[in-house]
Amino acid sequence: MIQPFSNPPENSVTIHPTAIIAPGARLGENVQIGPYCVLGARVTLGDNVRLHSHVVIEGNTEIGEGTEIFPFASIGHVTQDLKYSGEDSLLIIGKNNKIREYATLQGGTQTGIMKTVVGDNCLLMASTHVAHDCLVGNNVILANNATLAGHVEVGDNVNIGGLSGIHQFVKIGSHAIIGGLSAVESDVIPFGLVKGDRAFLSGLNIIGLRRRGFTRERIDTLMWAYEEIFRGVGTRQERIDNLKKSHQDSPDINMLIAFVEKSTRGLCVPRG
Repeated sequence: MIQPFSNPPENSVTIHPTAIIAPGARLGENVQIGPYCVLGARVTLGDNVRLHSHVVIEGNTEIGEGTEIFPFASIGHVTQDLKYSGEDSLLIIGKNNKIREYATLQGGTQTGIMKTVVGDNCLLMASTHVAHDCLVGNNVILANNATLAGHVEVGDNVNIGGLSGIHQFVKIGSHAIIGGLSAVESDVIPFGLVKGDRAFLSGLNIIGLRRRGFTRERIDTLMWAYEEIFRGVGTRQERIDNLKKSHQDSPDINMLIAFVEKSTRGLCVPRG
């Protein structure tokens, strides 16, 4: 249960004497706030949130239960988007996330969806950046120095390698993996493996799918669909139509088809 900081539940919230908590901030039960942390007046921390030292959280920001934030992370400050004009947007971070040192996350804008959202069980390693109006799913990993520009959408179970940059408005489908040092300018299909500068599609995320319990049959079906979409005979739309007819009962194929058909930036495709 969230209660105002002005009346915290006895023996359930630990706040270091050097921390600064603005009146109006709301803290859940068993919250731990370390040395030199700063919380703004509209910040909400769920139960069992832990802030190590020197964490700064501002803006209209909600941090979900069990999330742990490490030193020098900057959460909820004014977006770097030059079009931002002070609108009261949101930053929502889900449950059981780990946000490591020097990570930066910012809220939405009126030219976007007025909020930035990070799901549950994500790992944002050191010096990662989640910009304005991003939508990040569950179980996502951003390795060190990976950055999301504004309006990026990332599906569930995505792994983004270190020092990679994702261009604004790019969509990354669920279960995809982005290799380190990649510059991604186009949409990445679900289950895809992308790498390079500029990034290109290099097959499917086979290792990741195996780790998540995908059967050999599911993986073989996805491999066949991948070959059909990107290397088959006829136009891409004809190939998509053939997939719809032949695998209309496959949730994996339906997810893949829906993503391809909704892409507006164009897709990362194989070289050659």
